[in-house]
Amino acid sequence: MADDQETKAAEAARTAEAEQAAALVEQETQKWRDYIATKDQKIRDYFAVQYAPLVKYVAGKVAVAMPHSVEYDDLVGFGTFGLLDAIEKFDPDKKVKFKTYAVTRIRGAIFDGLRSIDMVPRSIRQKAREIEGIIGELESHLGRTASDSEIAAAMGISESEYTKTLMKISATSVISINDVWYAGDDSDRVSVGDTIESPASLNPDVQVEREEIRQIIIQAIKELPDKEKKVLVLYYYEDQTLKEIGKILDVTESRVSQLHTRAILRLRGRLTNARKGII
Repeated sequence: MADDQETKAAEAARTAEAEQAAALVEQETQKWRDYIATKDQKIRDYFAVQYAPLVKYVAGKVAVAMPHSVEYDDLVGFGTFGLLDAIEKFDPDKKVKFKTYAVTRIRGAIFDGLRSIDMVPRSIRQKAREIEGIIGELESHLGRTASDSEIAAAMGISESEYTKTLMKISATSVISINDVWYAGDDSDRVSVGDTIESPASLNPDVQVEREEIRQIIIQAIKELPDKEKKVLVLYYYEDQTLKEIGKILDVTESRVSQLHTRAILRLRGRLTNARKGII
């Protein structure tokens, strides 16, 4: 009898917790709808304060992979613009959690901010673009992932020189998976966030092109070498730091950074090459 009573009490407690959680979600959703309808400054400030820790979290994650010259406070400042942008564009009826949506916007704003101050030497940027182009053309010709030796040969340098170049890029370059989704100029870009945001305002041609680009990236990620794929998954989807990923893969933090850079260059190269057939 006592056991039955305890079981019923536990079930009642779980039910009450579930109902309370559902009520909180509904309250939050209603607050979003109120903001969309009224653009009330007080509601916006409420969300900005509530989700401010999210900016610090993302900035901290990004800072781990940045050169020492990059100030954490600057990352937070850039990320705050991303948070405010997310608040303006979030659609609760899409059934996507705001945190999920906001993280993409915050991270994108941080990288946009870093690019705007042009902290990367022009020679490094040019070399990264050169590698992207060679990888895109080479893998299109081969029909498979190109090895380091093949990429180096196509560049006319030794494999050790290619590895050193990758290390320079990974050590100084602001390079992110968000860059992969650029479809053109600043007015025609596709970001990860755009795959979540409602495309209702886009014309059919743009929607079709964005879906094609999304499918290209999905397929390209599937075809990445195993370690490069794991680095992207652990960093962008499991929110692991480069140091944590190094422990998981049993490699150094600098090696993880190099794998990350190599994966992004592959994706950007494939997208650049594929877009020649889209446009």
